[in-house]
Order: sequence, then C-alpha cells, then structure tokens
Amino acid sequence: MKTINIENFKVAENISLKNRPTTYYLGAEDDDVEKELRKVRKKLGKLQDTMYAHGKYAVLICIQGMDTAGKDSMIREVFKDFNTRGIVVHSFKVPTPKELAHDYIWRHYIALPERGKFGIFNRTHYENVLVTRVHPEYILGENIPTVNSIDDINDEFWNKRFEQINNFEKHISENGTIIFKFFLNLSKEEQKNRLLRRLYKQEKNWKFSPGDLKERKLWDKYQECYEDAINRTSKMHAPWYTIPADNKPTARYIVAKILFETLSTYKDIVEPELDEDIKANIELYKKQLESE
Repeated sequence: MKTINIENFKVAENISLKNRPTTYYLGAEDDDVEKELRKVRKKLGKLQDTMYAHGKYAVLICIQGMDTAGKDSMIREVFKDFNTRGIVVHSFKVPTPKELAHDYIWRHYIALPERGKFGIFNRTHYENVLVTRVHPEYILGENIPTVNSIDDINDEFWNKRFEQINNFEKHISENGTIIFKFFLNLSKEEQKNRLLRRLYKQEKNWKFSPGDLKERKLWDKYQECYEDAINRTSKMHAPWYTIPADNKPTARYIVAKILFETLSTYKDIVEPELDEDIKANIELYKKQLESE
C-alpha cells in the first residue's frame, strides 16, 4: 500500500478548499486499507495506555465536516482499540439554555480532557464561527451585551471571535494539551449520494432530516466559512488537517496515521518508573501471592 506523508494533509499556509482533494488513492482496495487501519489503531491503543500512565499530556481531537462527512463512523473505527477509561467523546448539539447563559467557549472548556486522556469533540467550538456565520441570527440567542441586532455582527465581531479561539487553543496547548483538528473534506456529489442512501435504506432513515437539504443549499457559503476559519486558525500548536473524505476507509486510515506518527514524536511520553522500594521487592511480593 502507498506510503503517505502526513505533512501533505496539514494546513501550513493559506489554502483554497476547492484545491484540496476529496479523494485520495492509497494504491489498495478498501479491505487492505481497513487491515492497515487495524494495525495502526492497535499501536494507538498501546500508546494511549502509556499516555494514561504517564499523565502529563492530554490530547484534544477536533472533528469537523459537512453533514454526512463521516464524523461518527470515524470516531467509532479509529478509536476502537482504546481503553474506555482513557477516552471521552463529546458530541456538541444546539446550545442548551444553561450553556447560552455562559460565553460560547464555556461548554467546550469544561469538556476538555484531563491529563492522560484523549478527548474527542464531534463538532467543536468552531461551530461558533461556521454555523453562526452562515446563520448570524443565531448569535442573538447568546445575549451578548454588545450585540443588539444583526448589524452588530460585523467583520470586527468575527475578527474578535477568531482571536478568542486562537487564544483558547494557545492557552490549553501551553498547559499540556496536544491538539489535532481534522476537517473531513467531502465533495458535494458524495454528500448527495450519502443523503440518498439515508432515504433508500430504511435502517438509515432516522439519520435524515429535511433540514439537511436546506443546509445543502448553502454549501458554497459553508465552504467559504470553513476555508476562512481553517486559514485563520491553523497554528503550529493547533494545526488543521484537511482529510479527503469521499472514501471512508481511506479517511480513517489517514487520521489514524497522523495521530500515531505525531504522538510518537513525543519522546518524553513513557511509562512512569516504579518506586525503588517496590522494584527491589517485586520477587518478595510474587512469593507472598504464590504462597496463598
């Protein structure tokens, strides 16, 4: 199977989304790709055990994409070999009244993973510069003192919000959180196919909402907002990766490789040394147990 360079997916300079691929051929059939994914995710699972014992770093994984991009199945398949005690998934929906009574980052901040754990945000704090930018009227529900009408939601407002998000990520990075941000780059044609699949397959009907078609009509606006958000917020300490998402096995494999190869560069992540007294008496403890 083709060897990939994970740097090819990282956003290191301003990009145009229409020039980023939605497909990527690994030189193998899906079954072979899935076999390779299983190998990588086992390695990731072992690495997670070490990070849990080490207890010095947290890992935050942010997953964004258009409807049907494969966020849920990505999480299910990539992290299947993780110990459940070391990973927490948060799927952020429409803000609750309690969440709206705080600033927009609050609900994300309190969901951050503790050191030693992985936290996955299925949809993220970026919804606050994506959905709200396409539908600025949603901002009025936040009851911000300086926003009294749609007219107040101007370029200055968005500039400040991007600055706040960058500051938020810089702060948590400097305090031990390793950040990955994945944009699942789906083509409009493939989204159509996946929406039709939800309609034709009875067991998938529950996933379909007429609202999906309304949002699909705003495809170009969403792409514009995603591109701007990615370009403004892809930083060394919190990089974005654009993942070709038209083929799900390929997308999952690429994400798993990025996670494993990047985390493997942290040479200080090791299992803690046993206390010298315990180490010196291991044989004694064995005998005590075996003699019971």
